[in-house]
Formats: sequence, structure tokens, C-alpha cells
Amino acid sequence: MRTWFLETRPQFLIISLILILLGTSIAWYQGYFNPLHAGLALIGMLLVHISANTLNDYFDFQSGIDLEVKRTPFSGGSGILAAGLLAPASVRRFGLICFLLAVPIAVFFVVVRGLLLLPIFVGGALCLALYTTHLTRWGLGELGAGLGLGALPVLGAYFVQSGAYTWEAVVAVIPSGILLHNGLLLFEFPDVEADQKGGKRTFPVVMGKNRAAVLYSVLTIAMYAWIAAWSIAGLMPIWTLLALLTIPLAWRAMAGALNHEEESKFLPGLKANLAVLLGVQTLLAAGFIVAATL
Repeated sequence: MRTWFLETRPQFLIISLILILLGTSIAWYQGYFNPLHAGLALIGMLLVHISANTLNDYFDFQSGIDLEVKRTPFSGGSGILAAGLLAPASVRRFGLICFLLAVPIAVFFVVVRGLLLLPIFVGGALCLALYTTHLTRWGLGELGAGLGLGALPVLGAYFVQSGAYTWEAVVAVIPSGILLHNGLLLFEFPDVEADQKGGKRTFPVVMGKNRAAVLYSVLTIAMYAWIAAWSIAGLMPIWTLLALLTIPLAWRAMAGALNHEEESKFLPGLKANLAVLLGVQTLLAAGFIVAATL
């Protein structure tokens, strides 16, 4: 059971909790909250996330990438299949079962909230199903992660509460898309050689690490500018400026990216990268909750 638990990569599953929390908080700020819908959305998101993690492990093992990567606490997969601790067919079956268990939840929400949810569910499902086998080989893996494991889940969590899309919600989910895109981008740095051998076209492979580090930094700065601009403009509550408290962590993450050849700076940068991903979204959610309360 411990091995199966580690195969799900539990250290990253908190991302699902924060995505649902943020989408629900945006809806709460606008006067909508259904605890049953929030709970079901979280269960569905966790199932989809576990499915994505385990299927990614399976396909990376099958392609040989998992045997070549330089594993860190933040990258390189779980290492479970490479160590021979589980059968690849069992991991694939587990990933597919988790995905299928999420389908009834999606159907429930479409029935009670309407067909306008379908684009989110279909888009998210495609990002999951095609991520390792196609998107990473087309140079779209990071964009797929930003959309399918960032913006769409937050927007979906908002919709299952409110039953509608609003410009305020769309503006509020953009940082999540950037954060998940960037989070994956930096975690790919240690895997460049293995990914290249396995046929993956990640941004660090296609652009080279130096240019990918610049892209990471530019998008990070743009994300903070987006939050500040829309908070001041009033489309997001002023309390969402709390997210700017993570700027020192972002600085460390950017320093790690730009100095990726220096392990003493790069590994702390990877840790800061995850902290920024989690911290910004948590503080955004806190900002919406405080604004709703006050």
C-alpha cells in the first residue's frame, strides 16, 4: 500500500486541493457556495491528478525515459517502475481506473450545471490523455499542463458553484495557468538529456536551458504584474495582492533557473518553484475569502 501511495506522487496532490480551493473561493466571493459541489470537485480533481501522474510514469517507463532521468525530489517521476516495485501493466490499469472513476462526477456536474461545463471537462481530459504520448512530443507539454492542470480546474471549480462564466473568474484563473506551466518548465531541467533521448520536445529541450530560464523568469514577472494590475483595476479584490508576498520565493526560483549549472542555486530554486506555485494560489484564495468576509 505504501508503494502504491508513493506511485501517486502524493507530494504534488496538494496542488489539486489548492486549485479547487481557489476556484471555490472566487465563487464564494461572488456569493456562491455549495459544500457538496466543492467536495465532489475535489474528489474528481484528485482522481484525475492521480491518473495523470501514474499514466505519465507508465509511459515514461515504457519509452525508457524513466531509466535515464536524474531524479530529484521535484522531478524525474516516482521511480517506482524503474525500481521494479510495481508491474507496469498494473500502474497503467490503476491510472485508467482513476480516470474512469472521475467520469461519473463530471457527468453529474454536466447534468446539474449544464452543457457549458463540457468544454472544460473535454479540454482537461484531452490534456490528460495526450500529455505524455503527444503533447510533450509536439512541444506543447507545458501549455497542456498550464491549461489542464491549472486554469481549467480553477475555472471548473468556479463554474460548479456559480453555474456561469464571468470575466472576473477568467482573469483570476490566468495566474494558475502560468504557475502550472512554469512549475513544470523548471522541473524539466534535470530531465533534458533523458527527454531528448526519449523523443520529448519540452521547452528546455527545444529552446535550451538558458532561453527556457529566461522564459520562466519573464512569465513569472508577468504573472505578478497581472495580479497587481487587475487587483488595482478592481476586477480582483485588493486583498489578492497578498500573493505578492511570495515574490522573494519567486526571486530565488528565478535565480535557480538562471544559474541552473550551479547545483547549490538550482536545487533551492526547484524547491522555491514549488513554494511559489502553491503559495501564490493559496494567498489568492485567502484574498478572495478575506474580501468576501469583510
